[in-house]
Amino acid sequence: MIAAASGMSCNVLVLNQHFLAVRVVNVRRAFSLLFRELAVVVHIEKGQYISYDFSEWCELSELARQFEPDAHDWIRTVRFDIAVPRIIRLAFYDRLPRQQVKFNRRNLYARDGNHCQYCGKKFPTTELSLDHVIPRSMGGKTTWENIVCACLKCNIRKGGRTPEQAGLKLITQPKKPRRNPVITIKLSDNRYASWKAFLDNAYWSVELK
Repeated sequence: MIAAASGMSCNVLVLNQHFLAVRVVNVRRAFSLLFRELAVVVHIEKGQYISYDFSEWCELSELARQFEPDAHDWIRTVRFDIAVPRIIRLAFYDRLPRQQVKFNRRNLYARDGNHCQYCGKKFPTTELSLDHVIPRSMGGKTTWENIVCACLKCNIRKGGRTPEQAGLKLITQPKKPRRNPVITIKLSDNRYASWKAFLDNAYWSVELK
């Protein structure tokens, strides 16, 4: 149904029936839920949260295309253009979001912003490794508080020693993030400003799907 366009690179925040954030999905998945009437669009208008089903959102998109095209990202279909929603709400899902941020490589890279925590430089993921601050040989654990991103040069320099023993200093003390780090990165993009109302300082674990 949906043709490839620039809007396909966007993400959409998914809420449950109680307006609690449960996950983030790509545009294709969001429109699939809308088209099958499993979700509705939540759109902010003059400070109010208005819900639209798929057909209503298509009609609104026609007006937006005429009067405020720069306010949206767009998907081009065979018959018309449709605005990419920022938020959708599931029609039949009331479970609460999980209260744990997944401890995985992706979230560790995101937490540290792809910066080596010893030299402070930013590297592509392929040029980073994950380092135990206190080496496992000294009893160091594999936890948020003991794992940091390290470039290959710093990792080799540190070896099986503590940062102090290797003459290195941590840029930032590692800790467990309160919110999924990938989502925190998304919130720095003005396109996703409307998410902030649903992603407060609670212990969210919204995952990218």
